[in-house]
Amino acid sequence: MPNKKFPLKTAGSRMITAFPRVQIGETIRDVERMLVKKARTFDTLDYVYVTDEDNVLHGVVSIKEILGISRKDVKVEEVMEKDLVVTHPLTPQERMVYLALSHGIKAIPVVDKRRRLLGIVPYDTILQIFNEEVREDIFKFGGIFQRVGKEFTTIKSPASLMIKTRLPWLIIGVLGGTITTSIVSSFENVLSTLLALAAFAPVLAYISDAVGTQSETLAVRSIALDPKLSLKSYFLREFVVAVSLALVCGFLITVVALIGWHNPLFGLIVGISMFLSILAAVFISTSLPFLFKKLT
Repeated sequence: MPNKKFPLKTAGSRMITAFPRVQIGETIRDVERMLVKKARTFDTLDYVYVTDEDNVLHGVVSIKEILGISRKDVKVEEVMEKDLVVTHPLTPQERMVYLALSHGIKAIPVVDKRRRLLGIVPYDTILQIFNEEVREDIFKFGGIFQRVGKEFTTIKSPASLMIKTRLPWLIIGVLGGTITTSIVSSFENVLSTLLALAAFAPVLAYISDAVGTQSETLAVRSIALDPKLSLKSYFLREFVVAVSLALVCGFLITVVALIGWHNPLFGLIVGISMFLSILAAVFISTSLPFLFKKLT
């Protein structure tokens, strides 16, 4: 059950509170007795979390490690892992999936600003979140304007629902295409004079779209991996990459134009157009994820 004290799709909304925890100073014997006595009351049994009297998290010990220790008088702080991966209640749930997978852990503790232990997100919840996020991303890439729900886990969704969720992006596409058409039509005299320019329009559009999609995907991924990502440093790196890609693609299409049409001026125009269109695509597709992040 989601925790209603915190916003949906955050660590706080997905954490549980019934899990093993002990205080500093307790021995392995004390931990084993606690596990035997309270095992049925816990929602998960992967780790034992070690706190002080103020409930501040200091470390964690796996159940497997506890059962493998022969000396039962050893204090728990002597064997606990102190370098912990933690998250905060308002951390986005997709960030938790990344932390769990990248560090190879089964559960993530949720702490407040004072590092007091509020709960944990167990492995089954992490897997559920991973499944939800993958499905939602797939639908977004497909242009489906809807959050993932039970209706999208079956092939029997009603036609009315599918129309409702797919139509918005198509309408946006029609409007965008209309604007593009009006812009292109304003160059009708130039295109009619040099018809070969129209032949290169699909190539320019495709390459710009492909590079823009790459930049957008990488920007979204970078923001997800590091919510505090520096906008300035990221843009500087993307600018260097964009200029390099634009130069290579612009040069190649210039060579093709020269070979096919034997017109240096025509080749230069096509090459510069490719160069500028790639730069514009990278700038727009990189800026939008950061803009949307600021607005959310």
